[in-house]
Amino acid sequence: MYALIMAGGAGARFWPKSRLKTPKHLLSIINEKTMLENTVLRLDQIIGRSDCYIITNKEQKENVLANVKDFKEENIIAEPFGRNTAAAIGYGAVKLSLKNPDAIMVVLPADHFIKNVASFNTVINNAVEYCKNDPKALITIGIEPTHPETGYGYIQVGSEIQKGVYRVKSFAEKPNFDTAVRFLESGEFYWNSGMFIWKAETILNNIKIYLPDLYENLMDIRKALINNDSDAVIERIYGEIKSISIDYGVMESAENVKVILGNFGWSDVGSWLEIYRLKKKDDKRNAADRDKFVAIDTEGCLVSCDDKEKLIACIGLRDLIVIDTKDSLLIAPLSRSQDVKELVEKIKSNKLYSVL
Repeated sequence: MYALIMAGGAGARFWPKSRLKTPKHLLSIINEKTMLENTVLRLDQIIGRSDCYIITNKEQKENVLANVKDFKEENIIAEPFGRNTAAAIGYGAVKLSLKNPDAIMVVLPADHFIKNVASFNTVINNAVEYCKNDPKALITIGIEPTHPETGYGYIQVGSEIQKGVYRVKSFAEKPNFDTAVRFLESGEFYWNSGMFIWKAETILNNIKIYLPDLYENLMDIRKALINNDSDAVIERIYGEIKSISIDYGVMESAENVKVILGNFGWSDVGSWLEIYRLKKKDDKRNAADRDKFVAIDTEGCLVSCDDKEKLIACIGLRDLIVIDTKDSLLIAPLSRSQDVKELVEKIKSNKLYSVL
């Protein structure tokens, strides 16, 4: 059993704290440790560090290495540039299949929150055992929804194969609110966690079927790795790869897709609203990460400031995000936290690169 942690995203929805070189997974958002550190520590209980790999991009590699103690540099896979999850998972599968042709991969994003680690470990171990018995299975983890979330994809569950393991009827993209309510009421839809368990050989075979161009690119990368060719060769190959997610490119079309249900206090921490939900709040439902916070007639706000000596004072605010950093200030309704990504695009179009 091997782990592949995906740690290459920009985390644009967490601007202004998340930046190109310090994205969400390198931030201490939930506790004193970064999201990536927490992910690695969870895996320590079921997978040794020598069998744990992190795939990131070359700009973040040094920060990733500095972030996780006692992690071998050779276990960090640096993509020349991001090409979405299908390429990242395929690259990781090539590396692991060269190390062990029978490798089973546990693929995890680096920036998720897991409250009940023991329950999470049980689900992962059960998925690995199922994979051993059905080596052609593509397994994903579905999370029982607690509210009609519009920021997550969904998995429609079919018949039960064995306890906790189901066939997948369909995958659904992020819905609007009314659709999310219908999903919740049906009892058939679970949140798509973006976590996968499969043999490296199996996911490569499925990429061959559904993404043949990517498969050819990955086989060229395989040759380059065997021949110890320079990074420039892999960079050239990556230049030919089209950006596509593993969900859209493979999982939505593949056969023998299974879902194992998990209920371990999961969140993908995908927006400032989700941070607000996870944070401890005062009697006015305000979540402030500081002692120097004074408010009058202010309720339901998320307040954060990098300068711990600065006083944040609020009057008459309702359900707002207030995020203050050294060079930027974000103020927005909590209900529009998903729009921060669009705001980052506008900042780019205005060529304000120094704050990205």
